[in-house]
This record gives sequence, structure tokens and C-alpha cells, in this order.
Amino acid sequence: MKCPAGHDSASTDYCDVCGVAIPDPAQPDEAPSGPTPATPATPAGTACPHCSAANSADALFCESCGYDFTTGSLPRRAEPLEPPGAVPTADPTDSGAPNGATNISPPLEAAWVAEVWIDPDWYADQESTDPLPSPGLPLVVGLRNTSILIGRASRSRNISPDIDLSSDTGISRRHAQLTTDGSRWWVEDLGSSNGTYVGGAVDALPKTPVAPGQKQEVRTGDRIYLGAWTRLVIRKAAPGEV
Repeated sequence: MKCPAGHDSASTDYCDVCGVAIPDPAQPDEAPSGPTPATPATPAGTACPHCSAANSADALFCESCGYDFTTGSLPRRAEPLEPPGAVPTADPTDSGAPNGATNISPPLEAAWVAEVWIDPDWYADQESTDPLPSPGLPLVVGLRNTSILIGRASRSRNISPDIDLSSDTGISRRHAQLTTDGSRWWVEDLGSSNGTYVGGAVDALPKTPVAPGQKQEVRTGDRIYLGAWTRLVIRKAAPGEV
């Protein structure tokens, strides 16, 4: 009996020389059962329907243009960043410029000013716990547009009022708005916390606030009261004052 290696062996199961198994000549060689496993095919590439770039078959997004193969949508285009220090673009439909960033209302042809007074009587009536600043001469603010925002400045909220009353903590960020047709003025409360009041020069201090969202005319000599101690007087500018 010869083993598969060609050695003569007296044993019929294992070679006496090398020890290799000797097949039984009565048993035919068995072929492996079942189909021969196929070699896995390389996944076919996927062409992007938007830019035609080739991508792998399991790609979720196009590597070239970002096309989403799952939803069939393109990525949203990024908006250009504002350069540092740039003033945000105002909404051209908003003549009041409520965020205070840019007043785009028409300029006034005539010169007007607002006198900003510290009023001890109004302060006493409000019973504020904040210390009253020293009263003195008013601060005169030029009014250059037909729409004027009154409030307290806030850099984080991008609010820059035309009449900045930041020293009075009783003033809201966007407290009230003045509008004019060039000869008459109106005031509108913008939903402030402490309200906006209008009273005559010789009248007692007003007790009823202007209804939020409604314009009330400010006649010649009227005073606008707001915050803890602020009184405003709107008048035409004196020659050379603005």
C-alpha cells in the first residue's frame, strides 16, 4: 500500500513512514456539497444626479456637492457673514426700525429737538427705589427723522434708541415711539413695563397711560412722562441749536 506521499506502508490507514492518512480506495472522493461561494463583487459606484460625480454605493451624501441621496435635496447655501463692526441691514418695510439698529424713516425738513428732563415730582409720584439723579438743565437731543425710538440701549439685542434713556431703569428697551408729519407729533407706547403718559404743562401729573399700540397726539406744551423720573418736551429747535 502506498501513501499519498509515495511511501510503501504495511498499514492501510496511516503511512508507516510519514504517518499521513491513506484514503480508502473503496470510497470515492466526496465533492463539497452546495454551490461554490462566489467572490463578493465590488459595489458599483453611484453617480450623483445633481453634479454627476462618482460616489461609493453606500454613500449618503455626494462628496462633491453635498447632494442628499436619502432625501434627494441639496444642502442649504450658507448666508454670507457680516464683517466685524458692520451695521445689520434694516427691513425696508419697517419705517419705525423697531430694533433700533438703523432708523430708515424719512429725515425731517424742519429742525426739532427733545428736551430730556429729570423731574423730581414725577419721581416722587412713581415711588421708585432708585436714587434720583441730580436735577438740572435738560439734555437736548436733536430729532432728525420722522420716526423716533425712545428706550434704553442694548448692544446684545442690537437696540440703539434715537432718544437713549439708559440711565433711567424704569425705561424699557423699546419703550415708546414718536412720529411726526413735520408739524404735529404723536407718541405710541410699545408695550413698555411702566407705561407712557402725556400731560399738559399746567396740568396735574397724568394718571392714565397711553394705550399700548395707539398713537396719542403731543400738542405744543405737552409733556411726556415715562420711567422713574424722565420728562420729555418736544419743540422746534432754536436757531443754531441743531
